[in-house]
Amino acid sequence: MGGKGSGRPCFGARATTEDYPSIDVRHWQRDGLLVPYQSFNQQWFQHGKVAASIEVCTEPDRVILTHHQSSGEDWEYESYPVDLDWTNCNPGGQCPWFLCPAFGCDRRVAILYESGIFACRHCCQLAYSCQREGNFLRALRRADKICARLGGETTGIIPRYGRKPKGMRWSTYERLTDQYDTILDALIRR
Repeated sequence: MGGKGSGRPCFGARATTEDYPSIDVRHWQRDGLLVPYQSFNQQWFQHGKVAASIEVCTEPDRVILTHHQSSGEDWEYESYPVDLDWTNCNPGGQCPWFLCPAFGCDRRVAILYESGIFACRHCCQLAYSCQREGNFLRALRRADKICARLGGETTGIIPRYGRKPKGMRWSTYERLTDQYDTILDALIRR
């Protein structure tokens, strides 16, 4: 067990979320685009040309997506509603969610991915790219994350952290630097 070829599969594995165009209801809310009875467009480019676009028409509790996708010389058009669900936030206001429009799903999600229609990642059978990382890449990503939190910079392969960021407690700074040093030691020993 654990020989050559074991571990996380890549060939024949599920596609990742980064491979597909996506829409995020949180960005639309932040940009003030979910006001009822208005419309806006979103486009995706590939090789300098528009590969896909959607026209979004907003209603009080749903959006109507008109999906334009290039298939060679022709464009395909499809229009369908996506219901919105709103949850109350602690400081006040409301947070929007898409209800997945795929048949029988109705899962509440923030991001929909284009796979024929815009649907949740479960219906599109997509994985996150970090789910395919091995131990080395996972540790390196964790070290980068700690370094960024410490206000450091990445120079080459090994990121470096600097002085304690203003406003950070010394106990937090020491804990993060200890974690960073432990991860870096483990990476170097490999």
